[in-house]
Amino acid sequence: MKQLLKIHTFILICLTSMGIAHAAPVEPLDQDARTALNALYDSSPAAKALGEKAKGVLVFPNVRKAAIILGGQYGEGAMFANGDIVGHYGVNGVLAGLELGAQSFAYAMFFMSDAALQDLRSSHGFEIGADPNIVVVDAGAAKEITTSTTRADVYAYVFNQKGLMGGIALQGLTITSLER
Repeated sequence: MKQLLKIHTFILICLTSMGIAHAAPVEPLDQDARTALNALYDSSPAAKALGEKAKGVLVFPNVRKAAIILGGQYGEGAMFANGDIVGHYGVNGVLAGLELGAQSFAYAMFFMSDAALQDLRSSHGFEIGADPNIVVVDAGAAKEITTSTTRADVYAYVFNQKGLMGGIALQGLTITSLER
């Protein structure tokens, strides 16, 4: 039991330091977010079509996730509207369950309605799963999405996964503004 507590403490210290170390200047974050969004558009015509209709696109180019039973995830991103960067956000969350591993991935959220975008901007912590209707899109479902079939408030793409993570866990994500 003592060993497990040490492992959890070590994981939390590592995740905290990742967040502190990742607090990078805005320009590299902007460039990384733009590069990640272009890579998603190149690999998924459906994502590009959503982007053309979206009120805003929030891109987290590098979300890091690690766990040994208990873990967490963290990343920073940029919000695009009409091709311009209009804000910066952080995403973080906790994992609890039978999880083991570490990975990084990119994450893009397409806000299709003014109401969903306003919820993000006005909240002190936009919780995925508790706020607007969010559809997570995988490669198979992306082929079925067209601009005429979009009905959700928010579509989310997870892409560029690296690393290995396995297990079953409960997790929650919270998005907060980095603007001070």
